[in-house]
This record gives sequence, C-alpha cells and structure tokens, in this order.
Amino acid sequence: MKYNIRGENIEVTGAIKSYIEKKISKLERYFQTPPTTDVNVNLSVYNDEQEIEVTIPMPNLLLRAEENHVDLYAAIDLVVDKLERQIRKYKTKINRKTRQKGAPKHVFAEMEQDLIHDQEDEFEDEGLDIVRTKRFDLKPMDSEEAVLQMDMLGHSFYVFTNADSGDTNVVYRRHDGKYGLIEPN
Repeated sequence: MKYNIRGENIEVTGAIKSYIEKKISKLERYFQTPPTTDVNVNLSVYNDEQEIEVTIPMPNLLLRAEENHVDLYAAIDLVVDKLERQIRKYKTKINRKTRQKGAPKHVFAEMEQDLIHDQEDEFEDEGLDIVRTKRFDLKPMDSEEAVLQMDMLGHSFYVFTNADSGDTNVVYRRHDGKYGLIEPN
C-alpha cells in the first residue's frame, strides 16, 4: 500500500507517519495478496481534539473510517479497529454469499486495484448552488451488497448498477431504520 498522509493544523512528523503506516499495514493480513492501492489519511486538529480520516479505495469496496479523540495515537488505533471490523464484516458476507452460489471461496482476495475516481467541481446553475460533484464507476452488484457498502461508508444512500438488470439503482435508509430500493421503470 502507498500512503498519502496529510495534516491540517498539525505537522505530520516522522513518528506519526511511521505509527500510521505500521498500524494500517496490519490490515494486509486480511488479503491473500497485499493490495496495491493508495491509502489516504487526513489528520486535523480542532479545539484540542484530534481527528483522523482514512480512505482506502479498492475494486468492489471502499473502506472509509474517521475518528475523533483528544489523543492522536488513540484516534489512530480506533480508526484502524473500525477498518478491521468493516473488512471482517464484508469478507464474511462475501464468503457466505459465494458458498451459497458455489463460487470460489476467496473472492475477497481478488480486490487489489483501485477504481474509484473522485473528482471535485464547483459551479453555479441558476439559483442552485452545487458545491461538489463526485464521479465514480458504478460496480455491478445486488441490492444486499449495495446496502452493505452504504453501511460501511456511513451514508444514507448508495448508487449502484444492478447486476441482474444492468440498470442504475439506489438503495437508501428509511426513517424507520429499514432500507428502500429505487429502480427505473
């Protein structure tokens, strides 16, 4: 993994950088072959509270976690724990699904190239103030996998390509805690 560590209102020292790399590199044990992806780490300090945000884009999966704490090293430990839980949850779900379908057991090990492209644009359009545009490749998946991705990202909706129909669908979290699916006619 290649590390891109940035600091906002904090100087990223060699000790902090090596601690982050050491902790995040422990995630490689969950992969059959080490992923060759960029790890984006953003550190920031606001009012004596340290915040760390880690994003690891991979094919079929975007790992993302953020944590706040008064101690930076404790925040790093907490964010790595969060990422480990996401990987274990996703790996268990994929392995269970592939066993049911009779496919190979180690589907998760095939995820080693980064695909998600994030591009930000700012523009105005007749009264509408769109401040950010995101572009990314839609991966074919079923609605269960899309809900899992949405939960791991901590978002309230997720756009994906339905593997069965090939249409663009949206899953979303309802106010009652259940999930909804939007499909085109």
